[in-house]
Amino acid sequence: METLEFIIYPDGRVKEAVTGIVGASCAEVTAAIEAQLGVVVSQQTTSDYYNQPNQQTIGEKASSQVSYSQW
Repeated sequence: METLEFIIYPDGRVKEAVTGIVGASCAEVTAAIEAQLGVVVSQQTTSDYYNQPNQQTIGEKASSQVSYSQW
């Protein structure tokens, strides 16, 4: 499940946490919101950022090989 969490502090700072989005696409998801909020002071990536989404290209076929004992 993809989740965006925003914590707004009394002094106006906003903390944003993104979970459930794999890879750098989280930056694309939050870019428009961050542009409206103002200057990004710091950013901390999580392990999800460094994971690569599972993608299978068109035309790529999964192959499996089955071998049987020669008993």
